[in-house]
Amino acid sequence: MRQFFAFVEKEFYHIFRDKATMLIILLMPVVQVLIFGFAITTDIRNTSIAVYDQDRSEESRGLLSHITSGPYFRVEQEVQEPEEFDEIFKKGKIKVILVFPPDFSETLAENRSAQIQLITDACNPNEANIINSYIQNIAARYALSLDKGWVESVYVEPVTRMMYNPQLKSAYTFVPGVIGLVLMLICTLMTSVSMVRERELGTMESLLVAPSKPFHLIFAKTVPYFVISVFNLAVIILLSLFAFDVPIRGNFGLLAGASLTYIFTSLCLGIFISTISKTQQIAMIISLIGLMLPTVLLSGLMFPISSMPPVLQGISYILPARWFIDMARAIMIKGLGFGSIWMQWTILGGMAVVFLGASVRGFKIRLN
Repeated sequence: MRQFFAFVEKEFYHIFRDKATMLIILLMPVVQVLIFGFAITTDIRNTSIAVYDQDRSEESRGLLSHITSGPYFRVEQEVQEPEEFDEIFKKGKIKVILVFPPDFSETLAENRSAQIQLITDACNPNEANIINSYIQNIAARYALSLDKGWVESVYVEPVTRMMYNPQLKSAYTFVPGVIGLVLMLICTLMTSVSMVRERELGTMESLLVAPSKPFHLIFAKTVPYFVISVFNLAVIILLSLFAFDVPIRGNFGLLAGASLTYIFTSLCLGIFISTISKTQQIAMIISLIGLMLPTVLLSGLMFPISSMPPVLQGISYILPARWFIDMARAIMIKGLGFGSIWMQWTILGGMAVVFLGASVRGFKIRLN
């Protein structure tokens, strides 16, 4: 038994000696539980809406007050003309426009019922359905508050209109997101083990004595993976078009340019992970577990970012996939141009520069 406990003690010693692995083992479950607990939700919170109130009556203001009194909706903009609808949705922040007809209060008083229109951004059909159901329930409760014992019940009927995805196909939502997820995992995983593999195989010395600058060595490592990733991108887009019938309503060249920028950013992120990792195992854990869960849950791929706590929303800003998924949906589903995605494109380019610069700096440290 003494030998058995000696082996156990030795194993604990080896585990505790690797501080990086210990940090991952102990910290990762906490991070996963927090992310799953707060990010996985079908609730809609802090959803931005616009209002086109043609009636401007006490009844329309009362219904709007009921809609915005809870934590679910907030009015971001008041619309003056219907021509503004397209421009509002192009910005991507407003999820639904609430339209009151000019005779809303009059019809409600005469017929005990009236209609309102909900024009909803249906790029994410699940989110659109939840938003519409929330407003329908709130409108029903508001109608009950107006019922003063009349023989006829008061009824407010929301009439919905789905923008960009009237058939509510789920593929329109998931395919652009899956493109971002797949490219992120493939590009980052491939490059994250490249530097570490050289070190573990003992070939790093050959790179160190080569008459080249660290930037040239790092950039040279990304080129083959970039070519492979471009091939993967072409296959994924073909599958999206012909297997899932997801359209590309915008400019194909714009989608290709955004995708290439995203691929380069992901490759630079992988190189950065490789420069800070001591072993291939740690690099793969960071690439797979450390990136996959946040990308799936916090990038807007499955759950609306606006409904997450402020801390998780802040984390989503540093995920390259969030910005690419926004661009892919805007180009493929909405058919928007560069003017609507320039900010996301600039952020991705800035991330690539930061990751590449940090990688060169980390490689220089190892040269000393």
